[in-house]
Amino acid sequence: MLNIKVFIFNPLQVNTYLLWNEKGAGVLIDPGCYDGQEQKELETYLNREKITPKAIWLTHGHLDHVYGVAALVRKYSLPVLMAPEEKPILSWGAGMARSFGVEVPDVDFPFSPLSDGQFLPFPEDDSGACFRVISTPGHTPGGVCFYAERDKVLFSGDTLFAGSIGRTDHPAGDYDQLILSLMEKLMGLPGDVDVLPGHGYRTSIAYERMNNPFLEPFNEPGEEGMENA
Repeated sequence: MLNIKVFIFNPLQVNTYLLWNEKGAGVLIDPGCYDGQEQKELETYLNREKITPKAIWLTHGHLDHVYGVAALVRKYSLPVLMAPEEKPILSWGAGMARSFGVEVPDVDFPFSPLSDGQFLPFPEDDSGACFRVISTPGHTPGGVCFYAERDKVLFSGDTLFAGSIGRTDHPAGDYDQLILSLMEKLMGLPGDVDVLPGHGYRTSIAYERMNNPFLEPFNEPGEEGMENA
């Protein structure tokens, strides 16, 4: 099993996830560290636990999810993986920053493209840990989730939250597309899959099928996996 640590970073309270294995190889999902203090918090944890980051995986390109990327790339020479449809989203960071009253992110970093169904073996891992990229457009055009079938965990970004779903009232948001992504891509996953979202608390597929008001077609009483919510 992989180790998972969550950090809550920046004024928009993004969940940044650090995953690492028994060898100390790590992956950062949506590193949103906003300033020097938050970057120091992350680096202190990495040093204390003897974790060496090997890659950055991005669920999408909104500013709160990418604040720390450029600095981490410069410090650790990390590869960044993101859907190519998110490149325009990065360029909108300045406008979004003004609307939220926060700092403009540094988005000067290269990335390699992700594709739907792509498998991402965990770096330097002999245990078979592997994630599948699930394309879930709607919140943004190239939003993705990272699903580890063996470990029964889904990193859902801003597609699915505990009791809610991602916003679509911003440029390039598409509510109908988001609902389609949820119905066709996520609600068919096993109920006991833990969902670790981009904001807020963890949940489970079973709990969201039964209780999420945006997913009423699935809201049926009693389902295996509820104990993991």
